[in-house]
Amino acid sequence: MTDFVSERLGQIFFAAWQHFSLVIQCLVLATLLSLAIGSLIYRRKSLVAAANSVSAIGLTLPSFALIGLLVVPFGFGVTQAVIVTSFYAALPILRNTVVGLSAIKPTVVESARGIGMTRMGTLLQVELPMAWPVILAGIRVSAQMIMGIAAITAYALGPGLGGFIFSGLSRLGGANSLESVVTGVVGIIILALLLDLLLVGVGRLTIPRGIRV
Repeated sequence: MTDFVSERLGQIFFAAWQHFSLVIQCLVLATLLSLAIGSLIYRRKSLVAAANSVSAIGLTLPSFALIGLLVVPFGFGVTQAVIVTSFYAALPILRNTVVGLSAIKPTVVESARGIGMTRMGTLLQVELPMAWPVILAGIRVSAQMIMGIAAITAYALGPGLGGFIFSGLSRLGGANSLESVVTGVVGIIILALLLDLLLVGVGRLTIPRGIRV
């Protein structure tokens, strides 16, 4: 195992960087989309119910199946990896965005409007900051989930550490097959831990002390 890693250290670090970069970019994209959609629908019960249904159904879709479907229109490589990873990333964040915004008492919003704040100002300066701890919890869940999904996209030649896993599985029993799988799995676990620590730090920097749990 030591020899396998040392001989491919540069390749492993490059794949790890690709994997981490894919997850971060998809997580940021999913967060922006979820915040925008959640902010538009959270006051409308019918749209909230529809969003929750989409989230629930979306999480039941096998990622392998979705990757296979997207190969036809988008081909192999980065494009389908970004689409699949961003799709799954958005589901928990959207649900938590709606939950967090809906939990804010109407009196708080009325007070903000009463002192002259606009609707957009109230959303950006009062509602989203108050809902942020719940939203960030959804982002943390999403980050851990898509670390694994990003690996699965390597089945359709997506970037990242998943290539080591599928390479090893394709020649299981052959030379260095187990080492290849273990390298991919352990690398993803390490990246997941690092990303969660990063998000904990983001929480400490962005959550107002008065509402910090």
